Amino acid sequence: MLTLGGLALAAGPAGAVLPQEQLANPKLEARARHIGAELRCVVCQNQSIDDSDAALAGDLRVLLRERLLAGDTDQQVIDYMVARYGTFVLLKPPFDIQTAALWLGPFAALALGGIGVGVYLRQRKSAFSPASDPLTAAEQERLNQLFEANDLP
Repeated sequence: MLTLGGLALAAGPAGAVLPQEQLANPKLEARARHIGAELRCVVCQNQSIDDSDAALAGDLRVLLRERLLAGDTDQQVIDYMVARYGTFVLLKPPFDIQTAALWLGPFAALALGGIGVGVYLRQRKSAFSPASDPLTAAEQERLNQLFEANDLP
């Protein structure tokens, strides 16, 4: 049982690259795997094309390998994919005007949440703070009468 668990951990992620998609040249295949890990499956959205079983991811893997076989550099392959599918195809999109909301959105949500909590706590504190105006003589007399009528100290 322990040996089976050790083998399962040693195997690592399998990925979705099919044997017929792999290149014969190990160096080119290693480059393809490196680039494929940086490209997003546009169907699955949070998986790289190497990890996705979607048909489109398979097409992207084949296209990537065709570009490498044609002699493109890693950056040329990535630029080709971005030109064809937009920056959405990158798992780590660059910071620019189109992706500003993507990069700054979590910080804006955190700031808005902090402001909301601050407003809530301030309102809560003011709801429990004592009245700033003291009781009038008539109000104090009425309060004393209520205490006496109910035998309160």
